[in-house]
Amino acid sequence: MSQSFTNTALLMDDTTDFGAVENLTKKIIRDGEKALLLAMLEMATEDFQKYILATDPQGKALFQEAEEWILTSDRRWFFSFDNICRHLNLSPSYIRRGLMRWKETTLRAHAEQCAETPKSPEASEVTAAATDGEPE
Repeated sequence: MSQSFTNTALLMDDTTDFGAVENLTKKIIRDGEKALLLAMLEMATEDFQKYILATDPQGKALFQEAEEWILTSDRRWFFSFDNICRHLNLSPSYIRRGLMRWKETTLRAHAEQCAETPKSPEASEVTAAATDGEPE
C-alpha cells in the first residue's frame, strides 16, 4: 500500500507526468460536463414524449416546458437546447425537426384512435342532452 502511495507521489513530483495527469483530469471533467448536458437533453426528450397526451396539470406542464425549451432558439443561455446540442456535436435543427415530426405523427394516430373508438351509451346520452335531445 505504501508503495502505490509512493508511486503516486513520485508521479505527481515528476513535472513531465503532471501534464498527463492534468490532461486526464481535464478529460474527466469534460466527460462529466458532456454527461450532464446529455442527461438534460434526454430528460427534456423523455418529458416531451412521455407527456404529449397528458391530461393532468403536472403532465401537461412538463410537456409544455420541454416543448418550449426544444423550440426556443436562444443561444444566449448556456443551457439552451441549441447550445447543449452544439456542445454534444448534434444538430439542433435536425433533432428539433425529428421531434416535431414525431409529435405530429403521435397526435394524428391518437386522433384517429379516438375517432375509431365507439362512444359508450352514457357518452351518447350526454351528447344528446347537450344538443337539445338531438341524437348524433
